[in-house]
Amino acid sequence: MPTSVSLRWLAVSVFVISSVLNYLDRGLLGTLAPFIMAEFHFTQTGFGWLISAFSLTYALSALGTGWALDRFGVNRSIYAAVAWWSSAAVGTGLVRGFSSLGICRSALGIGESAGVSAVGKLNAVYLKPEERALGAALNQIGISIGGSVAGYWGISQAVAHGWRWPFMMAGLCGFAWIPVWWFTSRSIPAQFSPPPSGENPSFAIWRDRNLLILILANLLWMGGYSLWSSWTVLYLTHVHNITLQQAKNFVWIPPLISNVGGFFGGWLSRHWTRSMADPIPARLRAVWVAALCSLVTLSLPFAPDARWATALISASFFFALAGSVNIYALPIDIFGAKRSGMALAALTFSYGLLQTVISPIIGYLSDHRLYSQVIWMVTVPLLLSALVLQSLTNKSGSIPQ
Repeated sequence: MPTSVSLRWLAVSVFVISSVLNYLDRGLLGTLAPFIMAEFHFTQTGFGWLISAFSLTYALSALGTGWALDRFGVNRSIYAAVAWWSSAAVGTGLVRGFSSLGICRSALGIGESAGVSAVGKLNAVYLKPEERALGAALNQIGISIGGSVAGYWGISQAVAHGWRWPFMMAGLCGFAWIPVWWFTSRSIPAQFSPPPSGENPSFAIWRDRNLLILILANLLWMGGYSLWSSWTVLYLTHVHNITLQQAKNFVWIPPLISNVGGFFGGWLSRHWTRSMADPIPARLRAVWVAALCSLVTLSLPFAPDARWATALISASFFFALAGSVNIYALPIDIFGAKRSGMALAALTFSYGLLQTVISPIIGYLSDHRLYSQVIWMVTVPLLLSALVLQSLTNKSGSIPQ
């Protein structure tokens, strides 16, 4: 018996809570970096290497977690992933030095590599094609809420109880989520795909030209997203010379504003899909809009104070999400639900690889106060990403523009 629309979206919403916890665990490091850097005595370059440690295992594990999602299904895979990354989050609160901190962040990357792919896979089996960009936008809300909570709640808790306490509490919340999803998935079953067949998913999808195009486009797109996910606190405190307590009043804003950007991107593609037989050109048009509007980020070095800087960072984050929700919906459109886990894992892999490479570069440039160069480095590639996506093709040939 078909499940009502409201129940399908309820199930997706409960699953998205895993993304809230995923990005809470992830965002706490950037939010609490000044506390941790002071205790363990390392620079922004060192902070960049910590992000690289996370990102490298995140990228390398993405292929395995994507295979597991297609092989074992969303539920069994996400239970294991959430338990793993929650353990790593608790462990982060117990470290005693830079090396052990790096080990815990590397372990976190292994578990969290399943998060985005799992949500995409879930959208493929709970939502209709025209709903999936909005499903991706809903997931971005979860991601952004996680980032906002890390910013405001994380700093408040660190001031009151020390920086270790927020990490441990976030990890315990992950363990609490597992039985909630177990109950939800049994009460509201998937609608648009049969359960896993037990067949071994093939890595042959990596030979598909469209997947390689998506990987390159994602590499070019996600630099700004990576920057504001991890470096907002350090940017505001170092460039505009505000205290961490003052930064608490600003850092929660950009992630929340990005929520609106995610819905804006989802709405754009859904609006244009209604007049096109194929959703793919509608998503490409939405990515172009986001790329062009993102050029506002280039004015950030001229912001006179932290308020203006926060407004421009928020705008940058807004358009980064508007394009991202469409890029992450494209693998489902092109490859279908059956292979979407592996296809989305490929994008997760590319994001992790990008962040591994650029994070120490951002740290080095920031230590030398070359902030304008950082802004240009993550903004101009957005136009190249939109251009690369024009090379996508469907089974009948070129995708209509």
